[in-house]
Amino acid sequence: MTRVAVVGCGSIGTRHIGNLLSLGVSDIIALDPDSGRRDCIHQQFGVKTCEDEEMVWNYRPDVVLITTPPKLHLELAISAARHGCHFFVEKPLSDRVEGQDELVEICQSRSLITMVGCNMRFHFGPSNVKRLVSEGVIGRPISASLDAGQYMPDWHPDQDYRKRYSAQSRLGGGVILDGIHELDYARWLFGEVAEIFCHGGKLSRLEIDVEDSANILMIFKTGISAMVHIDYIQRFYSRSCKVIGEEGTISWDIHGALKFFTAKTGKWEVVEPPAKYTINDMYVEEMRHFLSCVEQDEATISGVEDASKVTRMALAARKSMLNREKVLL
Repeated sequence: MTRVAVVGCGSIGTRHIGNLLSLGVSDIIALDPDSGRRDCIHQQFGVKTCEDEEMVWNYRPDVVLITTPPKLHLELAISAARHGCHFFVEKPLSDRVEGQDELVEICQSRSLITMVGCNMRFHFGPSNVKRLVSEGVIGRPISASLDAGQYMPDWHPDQDYRKRYSAQSRLGGGVILDGIHELDYARWLFGEVAEIFCHGGKLSRLEIDVEDSANILMIFKTGISAMVHIDYIQRFYSRSCKVIGEEGTISWDIHGALKFFTAKTGKWEVVEPPAKYTINDMYVEEMRHFLSCVEQDEATISGVEDASKVTRMALAARKSMLNREKVLL
């Protein structure tokens, strides 16, 4: 039976603990320095809790889930790797380039199974956009637009948004790293990126010290271009994707179905989500995939080497925004 340590018991750590239990993983210890969070986790799930990292390693876990603020991701991932643990780390892999190569080398030398959170790849929408593109339904892709945004104070109305890691540069916040999902699945759809240009910054009246809006133009090595918009501002939660091909168009919106138009049929066709589909389904499938890869000793869909490339894309976008110039990758 797999022994799992979850490091960080905020909202996403709590979600993963619940999903681990639903997938039959019961040997769990949860680490958080906040006693209130530890008490809530123990009361809600009945799992063991601890308050410092040394107690985690004494527990000798097979697998570690790292669900802390981004500033701590890389340090904890390196520590897990050095202890010989397979690990899942939430996105982004890091808020800096330094140390990523070291992590990749340790994981490769120890043949560790790793995964960086990429839950949108497991969502009904983007996963079917990927399928349709791969099947050539719209011919050769030419361009795409991806959008994601939601007013930060609405994420967790019972909490002070100013205290969230997303709102603080010292914790690795900012919409470019926080909204890395769109960059990740754009690369998943179209391959490696050749150049990036980003315009954005702190544009709203939110009381945060990080960028809250970014428009990122990505030029892929295949010649495809994609415009990614991400923000902390939209009062109505938005997430969508449109791909234009030589023979048709794919359109997806998180509040509706996925549809595609082809020149061959001359009409739109709709792909409906499964009955009773919920947002948590993608997190369950993401964790199921990771645990299966650990059990089968197979590479995951987004290991640290792959995720490092996406993180470098995001950091290049931030550099472009600050310097107001194109960045070559």
